[in-house]
Amino acid sequence: MSLRSISFAVFLVFLALLPQLPVPEFWITQANYIGLYTLVVIGLVLLTGVAGLTSFGQAAFVGLGAYTAAYLTLTFGVSPWLTVWAGLAFTGCVALLLGWLTLRMSGHYLPLATIAWGLSLYYLLGNIDALGKYDGLLGVPAIQFFGVALNTGRSFFYLLWTLVILAIVAVTHLLDSRTGRALRAVKGGTTMAEAMGVDGFRIKVMAFVLAALLASVSGWLFAHFQRTVNPSPFGLKMGIEYLFMAVLGGVGHVWGALVGAGVVKILEDQLQVLLPKLLGSSGNFEIIVFGVILVLVLQYARDGLWAFVEARLPKVNRKVDWQNAAPLSERARPPRGEVVLDVQAVRKEFGGLVAVNDVTFQVRAGEILGLIGPNGAGKSTTFNLVTGVLPATRGEVKFLGQRIEALPSREIAKRGVSRTFQHVKMVPGMTVLENVALGGHLRGSQGVLASMLRLDREEERRLLREAERQLVRIGMGDRIHELAGNLALGPQRLMEIARALCADPALLLLDEPAAGLRHQEKQALMAVLRQLRGEGLSILLVEHDMDLVMEVTDRIVVMEFGTKLMEGTPADVQASPAVRAAYLGTEH
Repeated sequence: MSLRSISFAVFLVFLALLPQLPVPEFWITQANYIGLYTLVVIGLVLLTGVAGLTSFGQAAFVGLGAYTAAYLTLTFGVSPWLTVWAGLAFTGCVALLLGWLTLRMSGHYLPLATIAWGLSLYYLLGNIDALGKYDGLLGVPAIQFFGVALNTGRSFFYLLWTLVILAIVAVTHLLDSRTGRALRAVKGGTTMAEAMGVDGFRIKVMAFVLAALLASVSGWLFAHFQRTVNPSPFGLKMGIEYLFMAVLGGVGHVWGALVGAGVVKILEDQLQVLLPKLLGSSGNFEIIVFGVILVLVLQYARDGLWAFVEARLPKVNRKVDWQNAAPLSERARPPRGEVVLDVQAVRKEFGGLVAVNDVTFQVRAGEILGLIGPNGAGKSTTFNLVTGVLPATRGEVKFLGQRIEALPSREIAKRGVSRTFQHVKMVPGMTVLENVALGGHLRGSQGVLASMLRLDREEERRLLREAERQLVRIGMGDRIHELAGNLALGPQRLMEIARALCADPALLLLDEPAAGLRHQEKQALMAVLRQLRGEGLSILLVEHDMDLVMEVTDRIVVMEFGTKLMEGTPADVQASPAVRAAYLGTEH
């Protein structure tokens, strides 16, 4: 048993024994509030730390869960075991609507939007007569568990912390899955994720709704723990405090939610007693201290307190349990010589700038077509037109006979087009294996619930087996457990190629794959490209390394200033005065 497993077991034993020990009732109450806050902060870890979406409005979702439980119980006598589901349904619908309206925003607009709807829900709850306005609802009954009323802090403790532990385990499972990799991939931009077939907007909405549902459960528990509900705990101040807990504990770590909630709650209560004595007057001085702490954390410990704990725990690699997994099914390759990609008079204008000027070329099955030209010739823009990152101003792009120029990246990826990027795009905090497995996203189908319940393990084994196979193919089989962010540029590019191959493409687009590679790595890359061509894979290659281009390509298209200069064999291109003029600036 690993040290992590032992630590988790000791923590569970501590939780089980705590209410039975002769500790003050205040300790139990504190522990219950920490548990309530932890549920909300786990959602923020998922939303902010993993998906990169900042929200100040989670307290409003806590309020929706609490008010739904209190109102249905007091007005209609509905059992609390039913009101929790009603609260989840109501909160989920509200979160879905708010997510659909606001998650298309980026930059500072999204946090401002969360502040807006957080305030709106707070004032709405405080102005509805049926909900008691700002006085709220009183006399909420205790939860009954097999005839036992959970009406004390000690009896309520077990229900609360059981749900907290289940939430931690479920979210940990989710992050260790196909869906979890997709969530991590959308942080900081969706271009790469969409190229792997991930629906970036849908995955963000999913994270938003899950975070809201965890907050709703916390609200349900809060209503039956406090036995009264009013708007004050669900305002913007508490929304900011939840986010502070996440940042302090470690916004990218699930266990950081527990650490952050615990430290903030304990520190807040101690400061409320200590500071008035030191300063000689009463006031919310603890807010000043928290502000200073937040500045210090953002400056010196951006990964939060949990990162210091995790750094002292032994590193855990994935168990190599996918060796005997069944191979993934592979798509049928088009017959050799068939036109796979047909680009006809494609044009891209940025205002008055023509970046790609009526370029035409074809890629056939089982060949490598090189796309070369000086810097600024429009090669990468052409790549982005083919893969749906940019819409074409006019012209046609056909893949296997179907027009794709109007499709988004993920739809083009579904049809069998995979790519790398001129500037490496990856998830630095994931391992090499996980980054490559992201390329197989479309080859899996298990969703959120299956991941949380660990029903996706067989599919996960197959995806990881395929990821390892592609890494071995490019000579990186010994680096699967390294963090991708720790790799040098050359290995990162090789990892990108493995990720693209993991998608089982019919057409592979490589954007400067040899940049940053050493001589031996380039030779290995050439061998891989020749092998792929021999297997019938079509490759469109943009590269500045002319030795590699001339060695591996069957035909070459030369671009200059967004225009197709010529097309021919490597020998034709080498002999062309026009190509020499484009690169050297002279025909002599």
